[in-house]
Amino acid sequence: METTLEGPSDYERIAAAIEFISRNHLLQPSLDDVAQGVGLSSFHFQRIFSRWVGVSPKKFLQFTTLTYARKILQTPGATLFDAAVDSGLSGTGRLHDLFIRFIAMTPGEYKNGGEQLHIRFNFLPSVFGEVLIARTDRGICHLTFEENRKCGLENLKTSFPNAVYRESNDPLFHDAIKMI
Repeated sequence: METTLEGPSDYERIAAAIEFISRNHLLQPSLDDVAQGVGLSSFHFQRIFSRWVGVSPKKFLQFTTLTYARKILQTPGATLFDAAVDSGLSGTGRLHDLFIRFIAMTPGEYKNGGEQLHIRFNFLPSVFGEVLIARTDRGICHLTFEENRKCGLENLKTSFPNAVYRESNDPLFHDAIKMI
């Protein structure tokens, strides 16, 4: 592999940006804030970050925020408002949008362990190994690479213990696998 002068510098900048976003996600830093922190213009930073990480800085921030909000909702007594505000979001509407967009369920459904959700799942081959993929009526809610089907399904059911599960050969699953 050939090393260029650009490579290590870009790598270091992206590593610093990931660390910055991870440490400051509660402040919901803007693209300009993160770009300035690594010494690049917003335009250049956006391109380099997307190339190295595979998602935009905004999407990375959203994933980080969602992960944090999920942890809060797993805390007994935590409310949706707590999860939204403590995650740096402006309100429960933004929290709702984040959950629907990335895990195809509402924050309330997530907090209640998938209660009243019907989750369809299947194991499918991919170029990286077997994938367990699951969906609600809103879209994909789970996708993991699994070496052991039984353990994979147990992990899914542990994530959403109150959902109803059904194995399915849903066409959406095959479309999703093509994107991996």
